[in-house]
Amino acid sequence: MTVSSSDGIVYLVGAGPGAADLITVRGRDLLSRADTIVHDSLIAMELLSHARDGAEIIDVGKRGGNHKVRQEETNRLLVEKARAGKMVVRLKGGDPFLFGRGGEEAEILRAEGIEVHIVPGITSAISVPGLAGIPVTHRDLASTVTLVTGHEGAHKEKEIIDWSRLASLDGTIVLLMGMSNLRRNMTFLVEGGRDPSTPVAVIEKGATPDQRTVTGTLEDIADVCEGEGIGSPAIIVVGDVVSLRERLGDLS
Repeated sequence: MTVSSSDGIVYLVGAGPGAADLITVRGRDLLSRADTIVHDSLIAMELLSHARDGAEIIDVGKRGGNHKVRQEETNRLLVEKARAGKMVVRLKGGDPFLFGRGGEEAEILRAEGIEVHIVPGITSAISVPGLAGIPVTHRDLASTVTLVTGHEGAHKEKEIIDWSRLASLDGTIVLLMGMSNLRRNMTFLVEGGRDPSTPVAVIEKGATPDQRTVTGTLEDIADVCEGEGIGSPAIIVVGDVVSLRERLGDLS
């Protein structure tokens, strides 16, 4: 693979978990210098105010499977803009390499000989529970944390996640993008052997002024969320660390 000196450069930038001031200093600096910003839906839109005058801003976001632009088109756009000599910021919610398809985009860009760099972001998987008063690890309660997608890609012929093995783990489980399958996934964990009374928290719209948190158990959290009207985006936390919220309260 040869990187062409005539091409531009692409930065895969993590926007952080929600609030605009949780982006990294480097990420904000790159936003202010970019020729083109290609962004997702799950970013703080105030971040776009850092764009320089004349910067091209392209929304390729998706919500609940509703794609404004298909991933293949996003990949093509990134290559096209870089080929035109642009400095491109690909702005993604959370961290680009955690369930954000950043790895796929980096692969495509490398394969096309485009210079690409990663700017890590604060992932919602750890920060949002923390803001809700739930540390995902704790010396007395959880020595491990497992991050899981709650919604596997539609292109997969069968479910890859081994829910029985996941249920057997003693530590914390954090599920992202799992609200549409909440009841099913909680049932899978119980069927896999996890105690139905295991505490569960669901944090909606984390790191924003609209953040809401509800708690329950594997057995009843789906009903609790239904009753409270909790929807996406949300982080689901399973494990004994959820009980710490009673002592810590909201930390946002």
